[in-house]
Amino acid sequence: MNRMMPPADREEFVRQSCHGEVPLDARLEPWMLECMGDQRLFDRVAEFGSPLNVIHTEPMEQNVDALRQVASERKIDLKIFFARKSNKCLSFVDQAKRSGIGVDTASENEVRQCLDRGIDPGQLICTAAVKSEALLQRCIDRQICIVVDNLDELNRIVSIAKTVERSASIALRLGGFHHDGRKLPTRFGFDVGRDATLCERLSDLPITVLGVHFHLDGYDAGQRVAALTESLDWINRLRRGGHSPVFIDMGGGFPMSYLQSGQQWKRFWDEHRSALLGQRSEVTYRNHGLGLNVHRGEVIGEPNSYPYSQSPTKGDWLRSILDFPVAGVSIAERIASSNVELRCEPGRCLMDGCGMTVASVEFRKQDAEGHWLIGLSMNRTQCRTSSDDFLVDPILLPCNRSDHRSKSGYLVGAYCTESELLSLRHLVFPHGVRCGDLVVFPNTAGYLMHFLESRSHQFPLAKNYLWQSDSLDPIDHQPDHACTA
Repeated sequence: MNRMMPPADREEFVRQSCHGEVPLDARLEPWMLECMGDQRLFDRVAEFGSPLNVIHTEPMEQNVDALRQVASERKIDLKIFFARKSNKCLSFVDQAKRSGIGVDTASENEVRQCLDRGIDPGQLICTAAVKSEALLQRCIDRQICIVVDNLDELNRIVSIAKTVERSASIALRLGGFHHDGRKLPTRFGFDVGRDATLCERLSDLPITVLGVHFHLDGYDAGQRVAALTESLDWINRLRRGGHSPVFIDMGGGFPMSYLQSGQQWKRFWDEHRSALLGQRSEVTYRNHGLGLNVHRGEVIGEPNSYPYSQSPTKGDWLRSILDFPVAGVSIAERIASSNVELRCEPGRCLMDGCGMTVASVEFRKQDAEGHWLIGLSMNRTQCRTSSDDFLVDPILLPCNRSDHRSKSGYLVGAYCTESELLSLRHLVFPHGVRCGDLVVFPNTAGYLMHFLESRSHQFPLAKNYLWQSDSLDPIDHQPDHACTA
């Protein structure tokens, strides 16, 4: 690809070799187009192995600024913590430090690594779902705020604090909020109704209650409004009980969009439903439903998929929450008048535009039913979360070889199971596909690279290559990542 091409031409060029049977075009950052047009990418995959996670930290700063601007316009204090569990690369911890934001940690290793990178303990928060005694000990020793989920956890914190004769800094995780006449189900936190007397039971303990915390599934802004409203009530309750909370933490779950076109997203699901009803050819492998089923001639169920196209996102979504009126007063005004800091812990939305996963083509073959299968040197845990599929068109980068076989087919991976498909979608390769070509999965930095990655079959974990410095991320030099056996 000519690097002197205008960006629009470059984008059209990289998309021309692969698209879905029903296309779902990814949003691409300028650095991604530059990377995909550089021979270095082929060289680094050859050097570091396939798949290779390619990362770039600059978009993270832009994503941070977008959230800060919304808060600044409403004159509220916003403290952002990067949800480290969304991507393990230490370059993003370093970027968080440069950006002046904190880091949300979910394990003792994450805490240790952040401290080793020079993150101030006051810029860390620990939200681990299960907290070992060693993790709690480290947090108390370094005065890292611990988000407390249950009474057993609280009692263990109190015991350790008494032993070391230090006060533990905590936030209370809340759940069971009420919205639209129903209680929101969750397995996390103290119930805002059932545990209402908790505030009175915290007196005279070796703890400092810094605030309250919640994290909700999904992206419903109205649910966040309800949770913030009840959390403000808890702030007042804690203050009446003699505590001095200074923040409400609304967790993560800030939505983002992967696709250029909302119309493509709608069309994909329309065409998929038609395929399930036998009204057109399959758009997924063996007509996989992606969460949908056919019952008595009707498509039922809900997609088991991230909403790859949605609106509002990021700052616009936060704006819709902060501007929402409750009893004639906006949530932003209520937060400001309560003299508390609003905190949040985004992961995926801060990682938007920050990475892609690249794998090499190893074979092409037909299965027993005649489907063409394109085998990549990677496994499905290396670009996957809990959803059925990553519903974004991959990009094919041709090598300089002939032998153009397979004009369409499915991407399969290295695990020895029938279900080992890297993408369930039927893909079209207008110019064919060759051994040695590279397949790029765009925008995978948020959760997709690392959340489920596995060493099964004794495969090494994928290396993480920092495009801007032409080097591996420091995480690959950590003892538990350097192992390749």
